[in-house]
Amino acid sequence: MDSPGTKRGPALELLSLSKAFGPKWAVYDLSLQVPRGTLYGLVGPNGAGKTTTLSMATGLLRPTSGSARVLGTDVWADPAAAKAIMGVAPDGLRMFEHLTGRELLTYTGALRRMDPRVVEQRAAELLGVLELDGDQDLMVADYSAGMKKKISLACALIHAPELLILDEPFESIDPVSGQVIRSILRKLVAGGRTVVMSSHVMELVEGLCDHVAVVAAGRVLAHGPLDDVRAGKTMQERFLELVGARGDTGEGLTWLD
Repeated sequence: MDSPGTKRGPALELLSLSKAFGPKWAVYDLSLQVPRGTLYGLVGPNGAGKTTTLSMATGLLRPTSGSARVLGTDVWADPAAAKAIMGVAPDGLRMFEHLTGRELLTYTGALRRMDPRVVEQRAAELLGVLELDGDQDLMVADYSAGMKKKISLACALIHAPELLILDEPFESIDPVSGQVIRSILRKLVAGGRTVVMSSHVMELVEGLCDHVAVVAAGRVLAHGPLDDVRAGKTMQERFLELVGARGDTGEGLTWLD
């Protein structure tokens, strides 16, 4: 029998996912398939439902209805198997911040039941590549916002997941570190793995992703290969067209003149 990591089909499949918070639907009847070996961008305005969608897809938030599958494994029916083959770097989720950077990576590897020697080697490599080696003995609570983003990414990568899911991975990241992270993501995809990342920066997605889904008000407005979604326009132009951007530019704020 094939292991979860060798199953055919989509890397991530969302089936009629919905999430209500009281009377408000943050995500409604959202279905999406992410092909294996792609760098997939999930884009949308603030409040579009991106984080809620990814939280349900990774087992962090139970959906009101619908399901999510990682390489054919149901995230909620078999959460241990699904989480074993994916790495997740959520946006804003608290980490064990009273550990040092190196201790956090070591603890993450232990939770993944990895060989301690492998964890030690990979932790050293990740800390070096992400330029955190000079601060590896500093508590994560004392890290800057950008450093916390990078250590979160390192934790998501340490077990070499088949599927990597990142929520706003470039938020608070400086240009040099951003280029390093781009290289890491491209390397993952070149090796046959799959990356899903959310963003509201169209230029970033256009320059990095090969597939994209545009989400607004908890629904998918367009999805597919980047060029198909762009439809001959820039991603920024197409995004504004899809989400129905308002035409005003603050003309009413006369007190600012």
